[in-house]
Amino acid sequence: MNLPNKLTIMRIIMTPIFMLALLLDFPFHYGVALILFIAASLTDMLDGKIARKQNLITDFGKFLDPLADKMLTTAAFLGFIALNIGYGITWIAFIVLFREFLVSSLRLVAVSSGGKVIAANIWGKLKTVSQMTAIIFALTARQFCELVNIPILVTILDVIISVLLWISAILCVVSGAIYLLSNKEAVDPSK
Repeated sequence: MNLPNKLTIMRIIMTPIFMLALLLDFPFHYGVALILFIAASLTDMLDGKIARKQNLITDFGKFLDPLADKMLTTAAFLGFIALNIGYGITWIAFIVLFREFLVSSLRLVAVSSGGKVIAANIWGKLKTVSQMTAIIFALTARQFCELVNIPILVTILDVIISVLLWISAILCVVSGAIYLLSNKEAVDPSK
């Protein structure tokens, strides 16, 4: 197994540890979750750069890398539902999960029907970056609010968190629609 794929597997292993830190109530748990999330997110950036630079791109990596991203961000969104972080977080998580199931299904159908591996495109990457940005901001803001409990500041930060999360949800819809339109031949019901 090459280094980029090992980094992707490391991100998958880090995901439940991140979620545990997020959900367990102990001092600085948001900070610990933030550090774990950033470390896992960095493996996402590194695995792609290394794979491209050293020509180590594999079909396994093309399939597993976006799946690892989905696991990490989904864990955050589910944790946010449990902690009630973000206005409308249940709807945001629904949109994210709906899109992820749709795109993952499309990828599976494309591979099984014609052996085509659908790699992430720029819209999927923008969606992922927006999600990671929103999650990092939310965790940072929550840790800050735990240290400095100023009610008006907490409210303002919650609004910013919500806006960032909704932007990521909108990018989910856009990128999902683009994936479908770009790969509609893989979803031909006559096959």
